[in-house]
Amino acid sequence: MDALELLLNRHSCPRLAEPAPAGEQLELIFKAGLRAPDHATLTPWEFIVFAGEQRYRLGDILAAAAEARGEVPEAVDKARNAPLRAPLVIAVAARVKPHDKVPELEQHLSAGCALMAMQMAAQAQGFNGIWRSGWFIFDRGVHRQLGLGEQDQLVGFLYLGTPLMEVRKLPERDPAQFVRYFDR
Repeated sequence: MDALELLLNRHSCPRLAEPAPAGEQLELIFKAGLRAPDHATLTPWEFIVFAGEQRYRLGDILAAAAEARGEVPEAVDKARNAPLRAPLVIAVAARVKPHDKVPELEQHLSAGCALMAMQMAAQAQGFNGIWRSGWFIFDRGVHRQLGLGEQDQLVGFLYLGTPLMEVRKLPERDPAQFVRYFDR
């Protein structure tokens, strides 16, 4: 698939099944993520992979966080089952490093770029996925269970697999509605 075609037709797929990317395919996905913009070459990312039975462990972590928040039992169950919606889940974290010229926000953005690059690399290889976030990515208990430090920040969970549905084409957007040329 042509790179420009891929970017212009980017879409997420919430319904995913086996097979998930593995082996060389998964390695290429990680390599794409590692090409994200990275001011001062800080490499402020970490990719935490949950495949197979490890998705249940992630579900337990999310359910415990939901319980700690006081969520209703249905929401706790939903959290527990969330990672089972795809055969592969990758938590993407910004591993923030102190730097005089690269603020935390810039490192968070870099990790977000890594996540999108990984999703695009999966799609280019015939897979698909969806970037999921929600309150989980800000929960410090989830962070601790994933081995993240106080300075680190989850930017999302990348769910990957084979699409179970034909994804509808996203509506075309007119750039003129979002672009302004500075003229002062």
